[in-house]
Amino acid sequence: MNTVLAIIVSLAFVALALWHFRMALSPTGGMSGAVPSESGKPLFVPSVRATAAVGVVLLVFACLVAATAGLVEVGLPVRVLSWFCYALALGLLARAVGEFKYVGFFKRVRGSRFARLDTLLYSPLCLLLAVGVALVAEQHGI
Repeated sequence: MNTVLAIIVSLAFVALALWHFRMALSPTGGMSGAVPSESGKPLFVPSVRATAAVGVVLLVFACLVAATAGLVEVGLPVRVLSWFCYALALGLLARAVGEFKYVGFFKRVRGSRFARLDTLLYSPLCLLLAVGVALVAEQHGI
């Protein structure tokens, strides 16, 4: 069961990375739900490079979870990897909670497509991933 959870969490990060790479290759398609907006205007427009960088970071997260579970070897002790996983879980939890205006469960701006997707998909996914990453760290850490 420990390995199954690590595989599921790692695959979720890989799927998210692939989505970001797709968005980087087609930056004009579907951005209305990808970034927070107010009054119909996006708060920022991510560059192709930034979107691809997020994809790379998500692949690193997948590798971290897989390495913590012993599925891949990265040359770091499991104790160090598990602490990195706890830090990642904390970051994902913070993303789910949000910054209280545009992002997270406690956002105040709720009328945009992003806000709806954030409430229904993005924040719950961050919360689930936080729990999954923390469980992998707890199950495999020393």
